[in-house]
Amino acid sequence: MSQIDNTQTGDYTQLQYAEELYTRRDYSEAAVVLEKLLANSEVTHGTTAARLLLARAYFHSAQLNGAEREARAVLDSQPTEGYAALLLGRTLQRQSRHAEARNYLAMAKVWGL
Repeated sequence: MSQIDNTQTGDYTQLQYAEELYTRRDYSEAAVVLEKLLANSEVTHGTTAARLLLARAYFHSAQLNGAEREARAVLDSQPTEGYAALLLGRTLQRQSRHAEARNYLAMAKVWGL
């Protein structure tokens, strides 16, 4: 197996572990694993799933600045990712930024969420 293959396998294992932590509602630890995964990964494209899970983990652990940052990053790379718009809207609501949240919640509604 080449070095790239080893890295990708390790990244996938870490993503699975983070998903397991998230499922067990250990959101803070899932966020730590995902932060390390994204910081250390040689892959710069195709990280939407990991970034979206990180945004969700931040949201559920009340790390709202992180949730906002990651949801915006997902929307920057995938403007039609409706769940990221919904998550960003909810994050902004939790920060009492209701006027700004409305735009993202409206986008999510258009996408059927």
